[in-house]
Amino acid sequence: MKVSGSFFLVGPMGAGKSTIGRQLARQLGFEFLDSDREIEQRTGVDIPLIFDLEGEAGFRKREEAVIEDLTQRPDIVLATGGGAVLSQPNRRHLSSRGHVIYLRTSVEQQLQRTAHDRNRPLLQTGDPEKKLRELMDVRDPLYREVADWTIDTDGCRVQEVVRMILQRIRQD
Repeated sequence: MKVSGSFFLVGPMGAGKSTIGRQLARQLGFEFLDSDREIEQRTGVDIPLIFDLEGEAGFRKREEAVIEDLTQRPDIVLATGGGAVLSQPNRRHLSSRGHVIYLRTSVEQQLQRTAHDRNRPLLQTGDPEKKLRELMDVRDPLYREVADWTIDTDGCRVQEVVRMILQRIRQD
């Protein structure tokens, strides 16, 4: 299948954006990029340290610059951070420069997938479930706003989700 144009994955932490994105890129023969990993490479430090030193606002500023840059590249699959959609410029770049796929998952699934991950600064709280629900309340409408397609990932294996995405690509 010959496909052109970039694909941007949005959704909450634990939705599988990076794992699914890698597989999708492989299937399409595209380059895979992860905006969080790109930020870490450019700064030389991990995201929790950026949050510690600069706060969420500092991290979001860095994220905007990275997404502005990466969304201009042709034929990529980009996994974005869960909060990337909070920025209007990010939403504009994502929706105008490629196909946006919202990988939707439940809070329960997020809790299972992120339970032992210490690399998620926003979950370093006494009640991660409450925090995930608060984040979902704010972010879900924004994911929906930018998404060309929504794919539910709950209970699905990576290959199933990739297959669903490829079917959508073929239909369009």
